[in-house]
Amino acid sequence: MAPCTTPQPYNRARKAYSPLQRQRLAANCKDFLPSVLDGCPTAVKKEAVSGQDAEVIKGLFPSTHDTPLIEFVAGVASGPHEPVKVGVVLSGGQAPGGHNVIAGIFDGIKQFHPDSTMIGFLDGPHGIFTGNFVEITDEIMDGFRNTGGFDMLGSGRHKIESEEQFKDSMVVCNAIGLDGLVVIGGDDSNTNGAVLAEYFKANGCKTKVVGAPKTIDGDLKCPPHIPVSFGFDTACKTYATLVGNVAVDALSAQKYYHLVRLMGRSATNIALEVALITRPNACLIGEEVSRDKQSLKDITMDLVDMIEQRSKDGKDYGVIVLPEGLIEFIPEFNALISELNDKLATDAKVTEEAVLAVLSPENAACFKYLPDFIRAQLLLDRDPHGNVQVAKIETEKLLAATISAELKARKERGTYTGTFAPQFHAFGYEGRAGLPTIFDASYCYALGCTAAALLCNGCTGLIASVKNLLAPAKEWQCGGVPVISLCVIER
Repeated sequence: MAPCTTPQPYNRARKAYSPLQRQRLAANCKDFLPSVLDGCPTAVKKEAVSGQDAEVIKGLFPSTHDTPLIEFVAGVASGPHEPVKVGVVLSGGQAPGGHNVIAGIFDGIKQFHPDSTMIGFLDGPHGIFTGNFVEITDEIMDGFRNTGGFDMLGSGRHKIESEEQFKDSMVVCNAIGLDGLVVIGGDDSNTNGAVLAEYFKANGCKTKVVGAPKTIDGDLKCPPHIPVSFGFDTACKTYATLVGNVAVDALSAQKYYHLVRLMGRSATNIALEVALITRPNACLIGEEVSRDKQSLKDITMDLVDMIEQRSKDGKDYGVIVLPEGLIEFIPEFNALISELNDKLATDAKVTEEAVLAVLSPENAACFKYLPDFIRAQLLLDRDPHGNVQVAKIETEKLLAATISAELKARKERGTYTGTFAPQFHAFGYEGRAGLPTIFDASYCYALGCTAAALLCNGCTGLIASVKNLLAPAKEWQCGGVPVISLCVIER
């Protein structure tokens, strides 16, 4: 079926606002606009530093491999300027500040020429190749400035992958006359945007594609060009408020250990930042676990030693923070999961005895150390390919069980006389759509204005870069870095 090439009526406007939201809407985003973006900045081309797989990537991106790095300097780009039509799409999970990225793009292209227009693709990249889009007006935009969420356009986790999807994306962009497209997303989304930029350029499509770095996990960092992804600051402060509340509750009741699991599958940035703000009794760092080759038993013993010492001080309470992806940082657990996947892939019904009989001695010892309910979950809860679903394991409950078992053993030996009453918390979605902090609101607006300036200067295949962030916002430095210069080949 051919994609749609006419805009949809907009029906996602918010119907009511709280007093705080109204204050946010009234705040002038331009108060924190970096000085270099005033007017129509001039783009200065510089050579991009190639990544470690430069030659392989060059072969994959023959049309855009030589994309230069861009730095903006104050001044007026050569004119006269013609109106531009720019599209925007939200990709992946929500992150606070996304609406301000859109606001920055909107204001940026209007600054370039007041008759410029903006298109919003609905519900993620799927909206591009199906032609599901709206025209963003001043009234629509002004209803979302400085607010949280992605509800202005919606988001999605689709990718543009097949030849038909790339072709349909180009048909839509050509039909509506897009000069540029901004992909607001994480590393996968921006890589997909770079592939789209390559496809468009190779096929003579005028639509340029640039990105904006989004992920609350804080793992899209490429110093010095991308010092932080947007949303991280707000998410950490939101989680810190929750963890701080839990800590005060622990101090008030003085009878519970609160085990708090925070977002972060592949990086512990959130847990570490929240720990630095709230100072829990323990914070487990996945990267340290991997570096030191700690086993589940090692982690358990460290925590039990702390709990026992606190009990001797009359404190049978506390707060322990851990990242959701902790298990995947434990080397022995990864080895166990890998062997289980091999052994269980063709056997729908297995018993613990049968599994132990085929596991290596090291993996068998690791399996036997796990609590009963985790062993059962590993054997029963598998995906359609027969693989163990590690992401579904509630790490905080796993740790509480191994801690309880060790404390019971120490109590029997007479070295521990306290009580351990765990309470469980998993904070995730709470941090994704909050009102952005002043930093994120300002940073996102600057990212959007930067993306607009890149497109208005005819750039493609770049991700917006705003740096020098420790300085006042007016002194921030803006430009773009080629996405492919940041890429590596997955092995």
